[in-house]
Amino acid sequence: MKDKYSLEDLQKQTDMWIKSHGGYWPPLFMLAAVLEELGELSREINYVEGYKPKKEHYPDHSIGEELADTVFALICIANHYQINLQEEFRKVLKKYSNRDANRFT
Repeated sequence: MKDKYSLEDLQKQTDMWIKSHGGYWPPLFMLAAVLEELGELSREINYVEGYKPKKEHYPDHSIGEELADTVFALICIANHYQINLQEEFRKVLKKYSNRDANRFT
């Protein structure tokens, strides 16, 4: 059975891990990490979709792994600024539901 984690759980686990491994980086360093992970995600999507062949000795990664790396980096920024992502995500879903209620139907 797979574990189910809320965004709040993920934020707490990430916070404990970061604090036990030297603490948070400065915000712009963390933003650079997000951008780096997005680049790796885009590279994997290019490989999977066949737009770009994988380099011969490039290690295998998955889109899921790169998405998780990106989420981890984003959680670090949220934690630094003490942002509750679960609460913010609820607001975003409500915003999209209201704004786009009839847009795609």
